[in-house]
Amino acid sequence: MQLDTDKIAQQCLDAIADKIKNLKTLNIVVIGKSGVGKSTLINSLFRGNVAETGLGRPVTQEIRKIEKKDYPLAIYDTPGFELSQDQQKKVKDEVLKLIDQGLRSQDINQAIHCIWYCINVGANRTFDSSEVAWLREFTESTKSTKVPVIVVLTQGVPKSKALEMKGLVEQENLQISKVIPVLAQDMAFDEEYVARAYGLDQLVDVLSEVLPGDLQDTLQNLQKVSLEAKKKQAQAAVATAVAAAFGEGFVPLPFADAAMLIPTQVSMIAAITVIFGLDMNKSFLTAFVSSTIGAGGATVLGRAVVGNLFKLIPGVGTTVGGVISGTTAGLITTALGQAYILLMELIYKGELRKEDLYTKEGKTRMTNLFKEQLSFTKKLPR
Repeated sequence: MQLDTDKIAQQCLDAIADKIKNLKTLNIVVIGKSGVGKSTLINSLFRGNVAETGLGRPVTQEIRKIEKKDYPLAIYDTPGFELSQDQQKKVKDEVLKLIDQGLRSQDINQAIHCIWYCINVGANRTFDSSEVAWLREFTESTKSTKVPVIVVLTQGVPKSKALEMKGLVEQENLQISKVIPVLAQDMAFDEEYVARAYGLDQLVDVLSEVLPGDLQDTLQNLQKVSLEAKKKQAQAAVATAVAAAFGEGFVPLPFADAAMLIPTQVSMIAAITVIFGLDMNKSFLTAFVSSTIGAGGATVLGRAVVGNLFKLIPGVGTTVGGVISGTTAGLITTALGQAYILLMELIYKGELRKEDLYTKEGKTRMTNLFKEQLSFTKKLPR
């Protein structure tokens, strides 16, 4: 059976657009003194330089909302925290008001999902007592709402000082999720020493733990610092597709080809693409499809796998045949998903350009990558 690779590629493109459109908006409140590096932190963690889009629009007297069109992230930026006790009280009251409004809306896109309290390690000798008091009062007020508070120690150099500050914050036993020291960007000292950025991947891991499930794809789509976190979420997308493919394999007729799996595989490819946050065009997707689930790809390989499995069980019946078909469907979908994750990883790391897949050599490489994921077939009796 010859599949229409152009049509499948378009289906992938449409599915990607649909998934992006339906990503839930992640809403983060960022609090801290002036000069703690909030914009640098945000732009270093998330793609799109959202903190450079302007001043944002006021949502309260003291808080402004920074967002971009068709971008599922909103940052609620608070004013400099050191101005006065009255200012600090206003910030606390207005953040609590935002949290309450979000909860009453019963809309995940309006809810406040996380609060970052930022402390500049380099500008502080110790954990300021006024900040301790504010955080204690604030976290007591948010306990019932269960909105996670993460203390982010910015400009965390030297690391020994950052770790000391981390210990001081933790000793206060505040109602917070985690204390994360970070250096958002490399920092040079007198052109003789460069402190390398660190900690942003740990911040992503903590966000993965505290954010609801409906925001996990959004987080991975937005973040640009942790390949491992993206791969973990992509593996979950493959597992979901494999479960669906396994069920689709249970049919009363012999497993003739993999065409019935295409919708499930299209959805999986779209999900992985969205998680990696990469911009894929139709030419790229057509090249991928033609190298794998198109001519000579999963359709033919699927038949070969089934043939080998049938040889293992003489006199196979309809019920057992259904089990084998389900297993085979799952194996093919697994191989396809793993191959696509590897491809996304190569592009993400800059080791492969999308245009490389358009060439004959690129397509051959992709086909071989897919076949490697099906290498278990070589161990089966023929």
